[in-house]
Formats: sequence, C-alpha cells, structure tokens
Amino acid sequence: MSGERGVEGSSRWAAGDSQQPSPTPSRYESQKRRDWNTFGQYLRNQRPPVPLSQCNCSHVLDFLRYLDQFGKTKVHLQGCMFYGHPEPPAPCACPLRQAWGSLDALIGRLRAAYEENGGTPETNPFASSAIRVYLKEVRDSQAKARGIPYKKKKKKMAADHQQGQGSSDHSSSSTTIHFS
Repeated sequence: MSGERGVEGSSRWAAGDSQQPSPTPSRYESQKRRDWNTFGQYLRNQRPPVPLSQCNCSHVLDFLRYLDQFGKTKVHLQGCMFYGHPEPPAPCACPLRQAWGSLDALIGRLRAAYEENGGTPETNPFASSAIRVYLKEVRDSQAKARGIPYKKKKKKMAADHQQGQGSSDHSSSSTTIHFS
C-alpha cells in the first residue's frame, strides 16, 4: 500500500495539484520557524517597528536580553552565598535566566533562518562577532556562578591519530574511515 500512496502522491505533484500533503517538518525546522516568527514579532513590537532589512546585531543582543526574563536556569549573583556552588542546599532569590546552551542553539537556528529567508551571510546579524562575544560572556559567567567550569571539548587531530601520537589510555579502539 505504501507504494501506491507514493505513486499517487508523485502523480498529483506532477499534475500540479495543490492538494498534495506536504511532509511534516522536523522538530528542528519547526523550532527554527517558531524562533524566526518570534524574532520578527519582537522587531515589529519595537517603537518604532524595525524592518528586518534594518536589523543589526544590537537588535539581536536586545532580543537575547529580553528573552532572559523567560529563563528557567538559576544564575547566582556574586553576593549570593551559593555563588560558585553547583548544587546549592537551599533556595535563594537569585534570578532565573536563559541557559547559555539554549541561547547558543537559538542563535544557530536564527542564523540559518536569516539566510533561508533571503539574507546574505555577509549581512547576517546573528553571525556578528558581538553576538559570539555576548554568548561567550554568558557561558563563562553562568559557569562561574554555578561553580562548573566550562571546558571546550577538543577535537582530535586526524594526523595525530594516524601517526600514533594520540592518547594511548583509551579503553576502546576506534576505526578511521577514509572517503575518496
């Protein structure tokens, strides 16, 4: 039966029938569309409204700061007795913020959506160095406030691994596949 459905769908498409069901977008694509629409609404709600063509990294930074009020991650302030403690024993009055990982993923989706909606990589406000600096500051301050240092995972160099200079204390072996 699935074969019949596929043939029927392709013949409808070939005939130009607008009734063809569209495939369900992935979770990522759905979230990207929601994020894009939310950002567009944010720009329209500014006084005066900001057209997307005039959007810059300052608008993006303001949007990220605006989103902070809806965060769910406790970020201890420097004066808090739990500042730097990964698992505080009691509640405190420190604010809830957007988690760095959530902001980083959001910017990635908006960066892609900007270009999919006609923006050029050269003018993409989500790809600005100011945004990268802001995200790094958020990451570092949240890690410090929670007492969990952020450590970037280092990528293994393929050349080091092939020459046998990689770490020898691995408990599992790995296989390298080369494509030509």
